[in-house]
Amino acid sequence: MPASRARSSDRRFSSRSLDAEALPAVLRRTRVLFFASAVLVAGLARAGGDPGTPILVYHRFGGNVADRMTVRTSVFEGQLEHLARQGYIVIPLKRLVAHLRGDEPALPPRSVVITVDDAHRSVYTEALPLLRRHRIPVTLFVYPSAVSHADYAMTWEQLRELAATGLVDIGSHTYWHPNFAKEKRRLTEVAYQRLVEDQLRRSRSELERRLGTPVDLLAWPFGVYDDELMYKAAGAGYVAAVTLERRHATAADPILALPRYLVTDQDQDARFEALLAGRSAARGAGR
Repeated sequence: MPASRARSSDRRFSSRSLDAEALPAVLRRTRVLFFASAVLVAGLARAGGDPGTPILVYHRFGGNVADRMTVRTSVFEGQLEHLARQGYIVIPLKRLVAHLRGDEPALPPRSVVITVDDAHRSVYTEALPLLRRHRIPVTLFVYPSAVSHADYAMTWEQLRELAATGLVDIGSHTYWHPNFAKEKRRLTEVAYQRLVEDQLRRSRSELERRLGTPVDLLAWPFGVYDDELMYKAAGAGYVAAVTLERRHATAADPILALPRYLVTDQDQDARFEALLAGRSAARGAGR
């Protein structure tokens, strides 16, 4: 390199232009970019002709449609019956994750995954009897701050009962379900980084301590994620995470941002089948 270019390069990267306070942020961004690139390359290498697997997400159940997140119990049972009638096989999310990570061979044809977010008490009162009757595995994503505190949430005792059925895996939905996009705008960089670390690590630790089961799956609140959040999640011990993008999950997707279909009470019969086949129209994000 000519001396003039070397001196220019030295000035550009000198300690005067990159002070000690900025260095951690630069290094963090470099690590995040490297992590994101590695995830993308690995996913594309595995994808091949994978048609993908639909991951469904529910929130609440009940006799009436109280809001757009509520699916009537009778409709949910009809959806489970539709899956059986049409030859779909409901597999645990952890099995799909193992397949996408290359740790398990091909999945059964017409595999589908069911997840539920928020640990609403109706999961215990309304959905659990149906899961037991139909022997359906689900993954329940919980934010611990609500458990045994909020009037809409399950108790730790009820969660332990669900886990003991062998049908319900427990995952993290962060500690108190923040919208990371809003918090990033509101907080300083240092405060935001502290919040992210706390939400990811505290939730996992609390769930494992209370339920006595490993927790390494995560659902992003409001479906909000980015490369930095995925990097943080991996560092906190999560092997996979799910969001709210309406398409089938394939090996080309980042393992820490697997898409899911938000299921509503209107998803019945032909409309439900269209969703399972990947022909469903886009909708707004949920929780």
